[in-house]
Amino acid sequence: MRLDKFICKSTELTRTEAKKLLKTGLVQVNGEVVKNGASQVHENNSITVEGQELTARQSRYIMFHKPVDTICSNVDEVYPSLFHFIDVDKAFDMHVAGRLDADTTGLVLITDDGRWSHNIISPKKSCVKTYRVWLRDAIDESVIETFKHGVQLQNEQGLTRPAVLEIIAEKEVLLSITEGKYHQVKRMFAAVRNKVVGLHREQVGEIKLDDELAQGQWRYLTQAEVLSVNS
Repeated sequence: MRLDKFICKSTELTRTEAKKLLKTGLVQVNGEVVKNGASQVHENNSITVEGQELTARQSRYIMFHKPVDTICSNVDEVYPSLFHFIDVDKAFDMHVAGRLDADTTGLVLITDDGRWSHNIISPKKSCVKTYRVWLRDAIDESVIETFKHGVQLQNEQGLTRPAVLEIIAEKEVLLSITEGKYHQVKRMFAAVRNKVVGLHREQVGEIKLDDELAQGQWRYLTQAEVLSVNS
């Protein structure tokens, strides 16, 4: 974890205030003054401010049912940030583990644990994300095999990773992928001359969207859900 982030998790300081504190030379890591906020520290390090030991708060893990016309960003843009919905202390210090487009609904995982979110985001971890997709045109069963072997996306080199497609109705499918290229789901269907008209993420790894959560609602993950990412 970055030192400035550790200070924020251990105090009521903002990231800007933590950086100002570091410049004063009052912060020590294992007995040595450190002024660089980007320095990496670990839980077993001794981190002090004017001799007072800091202890980071426990990491937080949240499931959010994202509504349409919200963005997975810590700042408002054309649409408002989904963090306005999260009623926890310093919500905007957290981050999204795998973003969704503004027009996409469904499961969003939010945390302040960078190593945990890395296991979701990193292509090397092959974390499966499952989407319910509504299409403009009826889907042909041949697309199952096409997606299984990978498709060529426009302006991309090489094929996508193998994906699992399950046909629910003639214009409704479930798609499971293990990577997160820009607008990937929409571009995959564009590659087979179809168009996505509705997109909803239902599952990330072993974590399924809670059926009891309405759009705009959230809850903390259970311990089993948190541990499923690291297992």
